[in-house]
Amino acid sequence: MALAHAFVFPGQGSQRIGMLERLPGLDALDRLLDAAESLSGLDLRRIAAEGPAAALADTCAAQPLLYLADWAWGTSLLAAGLEPLAFAGHSVGEFAALAVAGAFSAEAGLELVVERADLMSSTAAATPGTMAAVLGLDSCTVADLVDSISDVWVANDNAPGQVIISGTHLGVESATIALSSAGARRIVPLQVAGPFHSPLMAPAADAFAAVLERTKLSDVAIPILQNTDPAPTTDASVIATRLRNQMTSPVRWTETMYALRDIGVRVVVEAGPGAVLKGLARRVEGLDAFATGDGELKLVVNELKLVEKEVR
Repeated sequence: MALAHAFVFPGQGSQRIGMLERLPGLDALDRLLDAAESLSGLDLRRIAAEGPAAALADTCAAQPLLYLADWAWGTSLLAAGLEPLAFAGHSVGEFAALAVAGAFSAEAGLELVVERADLMSSTAAATPGTMAAVLGLDSCTVADLVDSISDVWVANDNAPGQVIISGTHLGVESATIALSSAGARRIVPLQVAGPFHSPLMAPAADAFAAVLERTKLSDVAIPILQNTDPAPTTDASVIATRLRNQMTSPVRWTETMYALRDIGVRVVVEAGPGAVLKGLARRVEGLDAFATGDGELKLVVNELKLVEKEVR
């Protein structure tokens, strides 16, 4: 019996110069990159290859590039014979998870991601804000403190001891002072374009809801756990409702990892550049993790098979 595993797909922050160089060779990838460049109006191949880092970090470039990289890795892992018990994706990574799961086509997902990035970018420009990582406090403590401060919210509950806050510059500054006094080990400002995953993104979320209405979603065969609700689902209508709420709601990643463990997952396989989600998963007792960003596809598949052999 194969060791139960899940695929997880990273979001913004995992992009890096050279991120397209080691992608698996898929016939559709060049065509999808052409479409991404046409839809975004950006020279995404050049930005991915050369940077500069600021151009790659721009939401309108980072999101489609991450979506395509995540999709390519996830599709190749399936083709290599892995049979995941579930899928999950962090923020924009959720769209790659849904495409690999079959909720919509890779092309439809790309169109959604490019539109999402544009809406988030324009809303952030009109509503300035920022985000910060709070290290060393549990999510309940952080949430209780920021609830008493105006214009700041929990944006990502990433792992035990790592929570992201989001809001106006003044709100995040006030929260930083309060959280430092409450014993936070460190608070790290994030280089982001706006107050993502907060109610300040409501204009983008409202516009994106109309875009989703025009997109056909299908039920999926393998359950997906989503950012706004980590309960596994295969139902297209549930998936759509959760997607509509994603931009203004926190990413409940810690809960997602525990939920994966509760349904029997023992290994998390990160499909995408980097290994951020691998590190977060390994903070949860009972989970092991591997990442395609650590090595070639064959290496990741072999590592997983080796672990399976050891636990039999």
